[in-house]
Amino acid sequence: MEILQLQDVSYTYTGKTNVIEHVSLSFEQGKIYAIVGKSGAGKTTLLSMMSLLTKPSSGKILYDAKDITDMDPYHYRSQYVGVIFQNYNLLMHLTALENVVLSMEIAGKKENRKMIARELLEKVGLDEEEMNRRILKLSGGQQQRVAIARCLSYEPKVILADEPTGNLDMETQAEILEIFKSLAKEGHCIIMVTHSKEVAACADEIYELKRMKKSTKKI
Repeated sequence: MEILQLQDVSYTYTGKTNVIEHVSLSFEQGKIYAIVGKSGAGKTTLLSMMSLLTKPSSGKILYDAKDITDMDPYHYRSQYVGVIFQNYNLLMHLTALENVVLSMEIAGKKENRKMIARELLEKVGLDEEEMNRRILKLSGGQQQRVAIARCLSYEPKVILADEPTGNLDMETQAEILEIFKSLAKEGHCIIMVTHSKEVAACADEIYELKRMKKSTKKI
């Protein structure tokens, strides 16, 4: 079932050449997608548009058949689409558990926040001692797990991940990809921007974004 669609989307920086031109893509629940391409092809810009951090210059992006530009950006990101950033964007002075609970508070989740946060952190492989450790004391792989748990706390159907394993060693990368595979089996749509061939290889579908081309190519 298609949950997110890009219809003839383009993006132009003011006074500059188009970064993205006439891109049309569809994404289904229960699948992992990889968006690949050379630096400057617009991969992160595309992810920013899908997360409504940036609006397209032309074309439409539809979530569940509704134009996302008609939605409140904060509501969209806190209810429907979760974003995992390359640098994690965690509050370093808080514990892993506190980061997830705080995000749930901000998103307006009122019931059993601490219990749900613990369950999510366990789900991504953190034990009780690790989830009560400050972010500063966690490894890169552990921080990425916290970022995934925080994203899941919103109960999004779509998860957007910008280079989700870019700062991780190969063993930790494999563990994070296994988490994504499990999430896809549960019905989440996972969309990753990546430079890594190994990461792209785990996707169900790969879209190659080429700068100054009229469309993307599925490979």
